[in-house]
Amino acid sequence: MSVFSLRHQTHKVHVRYGDNDVTIGADSPIRVQSMTNTSTADVEATVKQILALHRAGSELVRLTVNTPEAARAVVRIREKLDLCGCDVPLVGDFHYNGHKLLTEVSECAKALSKYRINPGNVGRAERGMENFARMVQVAIDNDRPVRIGVNGGSLDQQILARMLEENRQASMPETPSEVQRHAMVASALQSAQAAEKLGLPADHIVLSAKVSGVQDLIAVYRELASQCHYALHLGLTEAGIGSKGIVASAASMGVLLAEGIGDTIRVSITPMPGSARTEEVRVAQEILQTMGLRAFSPLVVSCPGCGRTSSDLFQHLAAKTQQYLIEKTPEWRKNCRGFENMVVAVMGCVVNGPGESKHANIGISLPGSGESPVAPVYADGEKVASIKGEANDADGIADQFKLLINEYVQKHYLK
Repeated sequence: MSVFSLRHQTHKVHVRYGDNDVTIGADSPIRVQSMTNTSTADVEATVKQILALHRAGSELVRLTVNTPEAARAVVRIREKLDLCGCDVPLVGDFHYNGHKLLTEVSECAKALSKYRINPGNVGRAERGMENFARMVQVAIDNDRPVRIGVNGGSLDQQILARMLEENRQASMPETPSEVQRHAMVASALQSAQAAEKLGLPADHIVLSAKVSGVQDLIAVYRELASQCHYALHLGLTEAGIGSKGIVASAASMGVLLAEGIGDTIRVSITPMPGSARTEEVRVAQEILQTMGLRAFSPLVVSCPGCGRTSSDLFQHLAAKTQQYLIEKTPEWRKNCRGFENMVVAVMGCVVNGPGESKHANIGISLPGSGESPVAPVYADGEKVASIKGEANDADGIADQFKLLINEYVQKHYLK
C-alpha cells in the first residue's frame, strides 16, 4: 500500500509553445522548471543557458524581464531557440514594471508562453490593482497562463497590516509568523479571484507562496491547498547554497509531495562558485525520482563504504557510472523506452554487495579488503560476468562495466 496521499485535485493548465504543450496540474506529471541567472539583455549567454537547462530536463524555463532592453531581447532569444530546434516554453518573471513592459513591448508578450506576477510588487492601492489588471488583460488577449507568485519577502503590506491588526484584537491571537502565513495565502487567493473576475479562466492560473523556512513552507501550502483547486507551484525560496539548499528543498517539498500537494517544482539553490546552473534541474529530478513520482534517468544505488572497503575504487566507479548514465540518457531516449526506471548497483564489499547487486537490474560487487580481486556482475538476479582489475584501475573496470550496462539497455529497452 502506498504511503503517499492521493494527489490534490487541481485545474489543468496548458503552457504551450508551438506543438509543445506542457500541462501543469490535474493528472499531469509533476513538472520540473528552472530559471536563468544571466542578464536577459545578453541574448547569447541567455540562449546558451536555456539550452543547457532544457537539455538537462527543465520543462519550463523562466527568465527575468525587468527592462525594455530585456523585453526586446526575449523576442530574439525565442527566435534563436527556434533555430536551435528548442521548443521549451519560456516564462517571463515580472516585478514592478511588468504592466508597462507587456503592453509597450507586445512582441515580448507573444514570445513568452507564461507570465509570473508577484502581487506584492505591482504597486499599492488602486494603482496596484490597475497595474495587475493590465497584466492580466495581456494574458487574456494572448491566451497565456499566469503564475501568481507570492513571496514572504515581498508580501502585500496592506494585507499583512490588516491581518496583524485583526489578530491583535482577537481573543486568542496567533504568532506573527502564523499571521504572515495566512496573509500569504490570502494574497494569493485574492489575486487569483481578481484575475478570474477580469476574465482569466481558473485553468490559466498557477499559484505559489514561497518562503525560506521549511516548516513555514509546508504550513503555507497545506493551507493553500485546503482552500483552492488552482495548480500549485512548489519551491523553497532562497533555499541556500550546497548541501543545505538541497536538503532544505528536499525536506520541504518532499513532505508536500507525499501529501499529494504540488503540480510543478523549482529548486532555488544558490549555485556553488563555478558550478553549472543545471544543478537545480538535476536536484529537482532526483527529488521526484527518489520519491517514485517520476523517472528521468537510471538510478545508481551505492553503499557508503566501511572498514571492509580497501580503497576508494567503488566510490570512483559509482561516480563514473552515475556520470555515464547521465551522458547516455539523451541518446537512449531516442531509441529506448523504460530505461529511466533501471536501477544500477555499485557495491563495495561482500557483505551486502552480491545481494544488493542481485536486486538491481544490473549491479557490480567490488572486492573488499582481503577478498578475491574479482568483481561479479549481476543482471536481473543472475551472475552474467566477472570483471578483473587492479585496485587502482577505476577507469578500466568502469569501461568494462559501462559496456555491460549498455548491452543491458539495448537488450531490454530498445523500442
